[in-house]
Amino acid sequence: MRKFFLDFDKIKSKSQFDDLALNLFKYQYHNNLTYRSYCKLLNTDPGRVNDLKNIPFLPINFFRSHDINSSKNPPQKCFLSSKTTGEIASKHLINDINLYIKSFKKCFSLFYGNIEDYVLLALLPSYLEREDSSLVYMVDHLIRDTNDPESGFYLNDLKKLKKKLIELETKGKKTILIGVSFALLKLSENFNWKIPNTIIIETGGMKGMRKELIRTDLHKKLKNAFGVSEIHSEYGMTEILSQAYSQEKGIFKCPPWMRVYIRSVNDPFEKLGFNKTGGINILDLANIDSCSFIETQDLGRLNENGSFEILGRFDNSEIRGCNLMVL
Repeated sequence: MRKFFLDFDKIKSKSQFDDLALNLFKYQYHNNLTYRSYCKLLNTDPGRVNDLKNIPFLPINFFRSHDINSSKNPPQKCFLSSKTTGEIASKHLINDINLYIKSFKKCFSLFYGNIEDYVLLALLPSYLEREDSSLVYMVDHLIRDTNDPESGFYLNDLKKLKKKLIELETKGKKTILIGVSFALLKLSENFNWKIPNTIIIETGGMKGMRKELIRTDLHKKLKNAFGVSEIHSEYGMTEILSQAYSQEKGIFKCPPWMRVYIRSVNDPFEKLGFNKTGGINILDLANIDSCSFIETQDLGRLNENGSFEILGRFDNSEIRGCNLMVL
């Protein structure tokens, strides 16, 4: 049965997505003890679920307290969320790391094209020091896939990074700088320089390092400092294996195997329509071996074309390392 879901990246239509999602729900109901228990508490009978709107979304905090696993095989890897003192990290048990690799590589190519066309530089302090970060794992693979010796990670040597970025800009090489928000701000404030042809992707992540900024203010500061017309953003988290990207104006788009839904802030089981602000639910078909139906603690708004905006966090939710900015 599991083999049926492995071609999630080949989805080309809404009907294909819906069919795969319904079958994956039934598979995970029968194979994921925690998810099944949650569904039973809600009196959800998988035999009667014939529409995606009737599928329960598992609250993301279960990843902090339970092993969310739909496979009997031992996990190959465990990704942990970043946390501050006193917090409990989310853990995502990965039974097949190739699912994650396939998802992030295909996703990147959908938004940016061939990775070998770029030099990829990464500024991920506080994540780079950890061996269990899914973000670092993804970026490390993408860096190696560029097959360019000028690609690489930078930790604290901002002068060296500035020199490299200016050098690449002068050469006219296609360059992407991906970084956490507080580090990109520090880089932008330390120097007065322009790199208008560089793609800058922020991944969120103030993590208490400095005063929080709303995303529009953050992007305005970075655009002015680097002389770029747009700041791109990546939306991902430890608990899922796919990413959404924003290439302009903070509007995120999903790959074909990922969808975002909006729920009421007062009733988690009430689904909202387009242009309404509420909690974000994520359906990620790459999460075959854990849970594909996740109720996040992020607030957002869904547009009619399936794109979405991130508007903040629920007040009672723990701070997330990758999504801290509030609008």
